[in-house]
Amino acid sequence: MLSVEREPVVAGTFYNSDPAELIVQLKKCFDGVQEAVQRCVSALIVPHAGYSYSGKVAASAYALVDQEAEFDNVFIIGSSHHVAFNGASVYNKGHYKTPLGVVPVNLDIANDLISKSKNMLFNKEAHSEEHTIEVQLPFLQYRIKNLKHIVPIVIGVKDYAHCKKIAEDLRPYFNSKNLFVYSTDFSHYPSDDDARRVDEGTVNAICSNKPKLLIKELEKKELRNIPNLFTGLCGWSSILTLLYLTEGESRYQYKKIKYMTSGETQFRNKDRVVGYQSILIVDNGRDEMGISEKKKNMLLQIARQAIKRQLGVKVDESGFIVDDSIKHLDSAFVSVYVGSNLRGCIGQFTSSHSLPELVAELAVSSAFNDGRFTPISKKELDDITIEISVLTPMRKIHSIEDIELGKHGVYLKKGDRKGTFLPQVATKTGWNLEEFLGHLARDKAHVGWLGWQDADLYVFEAIVFSD
Repeated sequence: MLSVEREPVVAGTFYNSDPAELIVQLKKCFDGVQEAVQRCVSALIVPHAGYSYSGKVAASAYALVDQEAEFDNVFIIGSSHHVAFNGASVYNKGHYKTPLGVVPVNLDIANDLISKSKNMLFNKEAHSEEHTIEVQLPFLQYRIKNLKHIVPIVIGVKDYAHCKKIAEDLRPYFNSKNLFVYSTDFSHYPSDDDARRVDEGTVNAICSNKPKLLIKELEKKELRNIPNLFTGLCGWSSILTLLYLTEGESRYQYKKIKYMTSGETQFRNKDRVVGYQSILIVDNGRDEMGISEKKKNMLLQIARQAIKRQLGVKVDESGFIVDDSIKHLDSAFVSVYVGSNLRGCIGQFTSSHSLPELVAELAVSSAFNDGRFTPISKKELDDITIEISVLTPMRKIHSIEDIELGKHGVYLKKGDRKGTFLPQVATKTGWNLEEFLGHLARDKAHVGWLGWQDADLYVFEAIVFSD
């Protein structure tokens, strides 16, 4: 039984305090929201107002996170509304609670941050009445099936320099194992028209991934002349901390998801509004597409078992469960090596099968039906290595400058001739771009060395893993 220290303080005001009614309320927030799961999600920017005001905007971001995601931790970072202090307060005194149950805090990480950083501390007042973190928890409990731990952090600083220091303390944790949720609302209390104008500039500055642009936007002199504008970004310190984490890294892409003001809600007061915007931050440098190490090992085991069965070798499948949660992926290649020698490589770009079924089928085809090689024999079974490449959807390009060697695979089509090179081909051969395309055109598509120049070219990416 977890010891609970932090009871909910805005249940019954910002969101429903009855568990069953809260579920209904959350479902309404997600009604009509497109659940187009995004891969490689690093962070979300979401509002923290009452659900009747900003719930739809928050849901639009949470709906993009895979329900099956296996994050080690969710860092929830917001700016203090009640007390100013130097640094950031990390909650390390117990766990958070909502009407939907207890949300475990990773106390080890919390204590580690506090003990190793001059910028991290525990400030009781920063958490006792603060809503910015609490209102995110029911969304996380509702959306993520395996919510392991959270790390609640409230930033109290009032100067830009401290945000950069806090970002450096968080950097070791800003990786594919963790999800970061940053909480802020946008313009407070101007008219609806003024809010939209102000917020557009703020959102564009955030999505530029340049802290200096955000600071410049927040300090614009003309903002002082907007009637009733109290602040353009109440969580500026949190968002600036995020920008310092991603600054200068082109791999991070900021995507605007949904904007609205409180004037669009049932209350319909457009004279004084608050603006809300959800933003998704993806890491285009990650190569996981939602496939955990556990799922990679499962796919490799499926491939090996399929080859064994084809050879008439008895396979022990007791206790082995096929996880079908990655069925949204339908493109893959399977390569089979004996020692260091390739003995088969077969792939498929689209399939009606789930990914586990496709991998089993391709493993057999690669081991026994690749016409370039002799089939694998039973005596070679102990020496085989299996390599699986799970592919992203293809996109057509109109310039070879869009090809990034080592990152992109290329599919070439010219008439009824076609050929494919996986991304790792460039890495293994050391070819430059023209050599890569020349070999693809001549050796795979059989349209001549320069045949790529008037062919249709498509690029894709791949997760590549082997046993």
